[in-house]
Amino acid sequence: MNGAPRIESVKPGAALPGGEIAIQGSGFGSRNHTRAQVQFGTTDANVMLAAENRLIAAVPEGASGGAVRVRMGTVESAPYPIALGTQIADNLHPVGSPAVDSEGNIYVTFSGQRGQKVPVSLYKITPNHTVKPFITELMNPTGLVMGRDGYLYVSCRHDGTIHRISPDGRATQWIEGMGIATGLAFDGAGNLYVGDRSGTIFKIGEDRQIFVFATLEPSLSAYHLAFSPSGDLFVTGPTTSSYERVYKISPAGEVGIFFRGLGRPQGLAFDRRGNLYVAGSLGGKRGIIRLTPRAEAEVVAGGSNIVGLALLPSHRALITTNNAIFSLDWDVEGLPLHG
Repeated sequence: MNGAPRIESVKPGAALPGGEIAIQGSGFGSRNHTRAQVQFGTTDANVMLAAENRLIAAVPEGASGGAVRVRMGTVESAPYPIALGTQIADNLHPVGSPAVDSEGNIYVTFSGQRGQKVPVSLYKITPNHTVKPFITELMNPTGLVMGRDGYLYVSCRHDGTIHRISPDGRATQWIEGMGIATGLAFDGAGNLYVGDRSGTIFKIGEDRQIFVFATLEPSLSAYHLAFSPSGDLFVTGPTTSSYERVYKISPAGEVGIFFRGLGRPQGLAFDRRGNLYVAGSLGGKRGIIRLTPRAEAEVVAGGSNIVGLALLPSHRALITTNNAIFSLDWDVEGLPLHG
């Protein structure tokens, strides 16, 4: 089409509603009083920056489909593929990553303010995205992790307890005395690791013996924990710094800094190739950042208020914001799927 705008690249290649993307190409400059319009599917986006070869746009609420277009008056670009997150539940209060059981059920918290007793503290979302109240009696549920025994383990930052929940929704207190308990992760041997917001990472054996595994700087909100395929524990925990760290802790408890330079890093997840995905911001761009094993950083999904994520073997990511959960089609390396 003569004079039509042309999209050459879109970065990042995935986004949630509210996330920002940059479109590189040509023919975007205003002419004859016509300005570039960006559409996700059939939904118009807010264009925040427009130049001849570059546009920055925010993904609008309700955007659907897997393509973005640039329109200049009566002509438009060819569609360019992009992965868009689809909201599957809202009116929640996650403060970390969701957990998923072997049947594909998703577990997510309504955590509430510290000391606040909410009517439903944990929800179960079925594979067909039906949202069901699951647990009502926990105070400030925070971290979630599935054990190899098929039970869900939940930390409660209000009283420093860890609860073990059966598949049919029976909750029992499993351990206490964990301080301000936040992030949880199991290692390959079945030991549970708990982040105490005041600066301690605890290791709990299957016999429930408790050890101090590592000590870090206290976090303002919560620790988030994930094990790499090689067995190292990675930890984030926002502090007063605007130039935050991702910690790497060896199996022997030796603490090192894997990466420095993120804004408010939170939930973590690894893919099979050892790439780490962190909810946070990089260079002022908010969303999900991929850190390669060599600590090379790139924003791979745009979005705001993201607190956690889970990468599934089915080439899908589940992403929690501070009030909702989204589903996003991704491959194992975090690159968008295009058909």
